[in-house]
Amino acid sequence: MQATRTYLELATPGQFQSAFGDFPDVVVERVERPTPELYRLCYRTVGEAYHWRDRWNWTDEEIRRHLAQPEITLHVARRGAALAGWYELRRVPEDHSVEIAYFGLCPDAIGRGLGKHLLSCAVRDAWALGPARVWLHTCTLDHPAALPNYEKRGFAPYKRETYEVTFPT
Repeated sequence: MQATRTYLELATPGQFQSAFGDFPDVVVERVERPTPELYRLCYRTVGEAYHWRDRWNWTDEEIRRHLAQPEITLHVARRGAALAGWYELRRVPEDHSVEIAYFGLCPDAIGRGLGKHLLSCAVRDAWALGPARVWLHTCTLDHPAALPNYEKRGFAPYKRETYEVTFPT
């Protein structure tokens, strides 16, 4: 099966059209010392429906090494004690950018406007790191609302690529 990956960017903070919502029961915070269990929960809960598999079988040690990189920050959205969504930011020193490397909502949080709010939090936190630009990528396997949400918020596509996807049987 073929999929298309779209890369999008914000060249300036003013390009972003924030859409913070009123979610008094949701707390979005950076996790200073994320555990492998939390990372696995975020990655699998959000990514399973979209075939995120590249980190599916990472060991605890691989996750710890990844999270220990100074370029990586993990942020979670919780409704009470339950995970509602998450994002991972990655500073890219080579071009002074910040990538929103992973971003998504848990299945039961979709369709309530939380995606716009969480993306606004992610972009705010990315620009707070002082990059020259903020970027992300999505693909045709992601939720159908992902690309329209990014574009409505002001992200502009700058690259597209088609690639082959194989699913485990």
